Amino acid sequence: MTFQEVHDYLKIICPDLHIIRGEYDEETRYPETKTLTIGQFKLGLCHGHQVIPWGDLDSLAMLQRQLDVDILVTGHTHQFTAYKHEGGVVINPGSATGAFSSITYDVNPSFVLMDIDGLRVVVYVYELIDGEVKVDKIDFKKTSTCHSAH
Repeated sequence: MTFQEVHDYLKIICPDLHIIRGEYDEETRYPETKTLTIGQFKLGLCHGHQVIPWGDLDSLAMLQRQLDVDILVTGHTHQFTAYKHEGGVVINPGSATGAFSSITYDVNPSFVLMDIDGLRVVVYVYELIDGEVKVDKIDFKKTSTCHSAH
């Protein structure tokens, strides 16, 4: 499939599609970072290869502050992580295919679904571990007075 065919297919599934540029993407019309508001939450999207050291929580928190977002969704490491850090949330959904990572050989296929309702976000984590799908639920609540998740 060409990039355009994948793009068009994803737009059928989700008309409100948001795309950011990855490390090896040749398509330059997409930004390296993007912010959007969903409900009461401001989200930041970034592939993550720009954050040095890759996957470093303090460096990700700095990007989160720069983008001024409640939730930062990032990737590049291909490993699921979710942190409550410095009044915000940092989520790496991992790799849905379990694709190779230059950081580690231990990559489990994973993805997340986020349900945003008012001041609450529920993140459903799907991870394939030893041939079985493990599903976890992570609950974050935002205080109404600041960009904080608890």
